[in-house]
Amino acid sequence: MYNMNLKIKHTSENDVRELTRAPSVYFIGKLFTGVLHVNVVEFIREKKERFQQNNAEFRAKIEPQFKNLTQLITQTISNTLNNPWISRFNPFEEEQEEQPPQPLVLVPAAAEMYKKLEQQLGEETFVGEWFTVDQDCINQFAEVTGDQQWIHTDPERAAKESPFKTTIAHGFLTLSLLPKLTDTVDDSNNPYPEAKMAVNYGLNQVRFPYPVKAGSRVRARTKLVELSPMRKSIELVNEISIEVENSKRLACVAETVLRLYF
Repeated sequence: MYNMNLKIKHTSENDVRELTRAPSVYFIGKLFTGVLHVNVVEFIREKKERFQQNNAEFRAKIEPQFKNLTQLITQTISNTLNNPWISRFNPFEEEQEEQPPQPLVLVPAAAEMYKKLEQQLGEETFVGEWFTVDQDCINQFAEVTGDQQWIHTDPERAAKESPFKTTIAHGFLTLSLLPKLTDTVDDSNNPYPEAKMAVNYGLNQVRFPYPVKAGSRVRARTKLVELSPMRKSIELVNEISIEVENSKRLACVAETVLRLYF
């Protein structure tokens, strides 16, 4: 039996009245309320932890992408600001009428050479002499470049294991022969005598369709494919094809860029 007259600390008069009338219901209700309170708190804590975990995972996924995007934007802006044309742009200047492009005026020697070369555009301009690429030539190139691979330098092994049954020249050896094969290094036979200086400006593209076997003879054919005038120079793009004697396939096809300065 419960003592109904027992004073309960921190209990309101209504709670005492309810306790007196139905003690079992009172305690069950209080117990249910306490359990419900604990479940709500636990639910909120779990949701908070899950949200923090998902947020951390989302940041881990998205931050590298934002970092890459930031680097790309920074690089793009940097490249843009470093372009020569941007230095001529001043946003504070008053808008001016766009000036018509000024015609390019070549120096007299360059103008004369340009007219001569323009007539050769699209035509074959040179066919060289045959040159023998022997094993000694290949070995010297291997020594200079450090490329001593057996397919180039070991004739006995190449005869047994190579599909070509002999040693072959390095592709870059064939490429390095272009000045000799095109006869552009002979001072006594200068193809551009009016120019003060001819500078190798690079290559647009290079391919080695077929290997050059040791002992083969090769020669070059040159075709002028592009011509660009400048004030004191002319840029030529030549397509050079390296033929192998008694072969229908080319050893090398290269687009060379040459600048003539006047």
